[in-house]
Amino acid sequence: MAATPPPPSLSLPSNKTLTLKRSHCPFHPSKNNDNNKSLFSFNSNLRCEIKGFEGHRRWTIERFSDMNKDSTTLSNSSTNPSSPLVSVSAVTSASQFPTKNAKKVVLFYCAETKALAEKTAAESDAIELRAISWGKFPDGFPNIFIPNAQGIRGMHVAFLASFSSPAVIFEQIPVIYALPKLFIASFTLVLPFFPTGTSERMEDEGDIATAFTLARLLSNIPISRGGPTSLVTFDIHALQERFYFGDNILPCFESGIPLLKRRLQDLPDSDNISIAFPDDGAWKRFHKQLQHFPTIVCAKVREGDQRIVRIKEGDPRGRHIVIVDDLVQSGGTLIECQKVLAAHGASKISAYVTHGIFPNNSWARFGHDNGGHPETAFTYFWITDSCPLTVKEVVNRPPFEVLSLASSISTSLQI
Repeated sequence: MAATPPPPSLSLPSNKTLTLKRSHCPFHPSKNNDNNKSLFSFNSNLRCEIKGFEGHRRWTIERFSDMNKDSTTLSNSSTNPSSPLVSVSAVTSASQFPTKNAKKVVLFYCAETKALAEKTAAESDAIELRAISWGKFPDGFPNIFIPNAQGIRGMHVAFLASFSSPAVIFEQIPVIYALPKLFIASFTLVLPFFPTGTSERMEDEGDIATAFTLARLLSNIPISRGGPTSLVTFDIHALQERFYFGDNILPCFESGIPLLKRRLQDLPDSDNISIAFPDDGAWKRFHKQLQHFPTIVCAKVREGDQRIVRIKEGDPRGRHIVIVDDLVQSGGTLIECQKVLAAHGASKISAYVTHGIFPNNSWARFGHDNGGHPETAFTYFWITDSCPLTVKEVVNRPPFEVLSLASSISTSLQI
């Protein structure tokens, strides 16, 4: 997708409102019944940025298109939805689409994140995808090439990484260190899952906190012309890990919870949802974002040599319970929570984690409940696409549903 400079825009001062009356409107409306939207075409080659139509309807711009086409094309716009016109919708916010102030970003990606990068670029015309040649020398070491490296000078550049294993980390670090030195305007590293986040504690002399080691490695990314690197990551396991990063990187901690909240609103029993946290740590992390839902807090207690999950507070009886945590590996804790919630009367049980790691195909432990068996299976299991290898394994396998981070990443690149 080639990056093109935006044409001149006409906008109002922030303290002014543009009101257009139908009788004086310079647009010619035509109705498209297929998508229930009104379409307008221009009589002149003028591109406008309109903040909103006010009156008995609240209109906002859904899409801008190039208006510099011949009059023949314009005259056919009412019958061809793909022709150059402005599409106006009463339900879509103009902030979702590029305006004259949108920052053009060149987005590079690794092999694992190609699908997520394509979804992210589809979210905004301001994002241009660029590929990197990933090869290997005969001895197995990386042979990497950035095509047309001089072509990104002076541009805002981002790299979508996936640190799923030590081998791919070593492959991507040279690229991450090289891009800021190509005279670019700014550099953003998007690392949806910070993989060593669970190894942040030292409980005995000799323990190695690999989360701190990786944070130091990223903190030494060279400074670009625009300043320190921006790091975008989602639901890092321990909030104190933000202090592991040095002054040469600016970590931006995002969350996948807004994706979950939107999905819950679409459920037929959205008014019967309660949120369960498997431990106090998950409650501390997420309860403020989910405070409008009834909550249940579980806790692990030790009985002899066993650790048993019990309900600490809340009542699951008759409710559709959604267990929320930042990540899942073997899934043992989630399954224990499921059992105790079902035993206390939950009618349905689902789960959400931002990062579905599932080593050794542990996702296979989670069956699909078509109704009536909350003690043994899940109605839904939502994950994001922060771990691309897991997505390939579970896609189209109930109870799993993938909530894409693409829109969140696209928005973060505009910061």
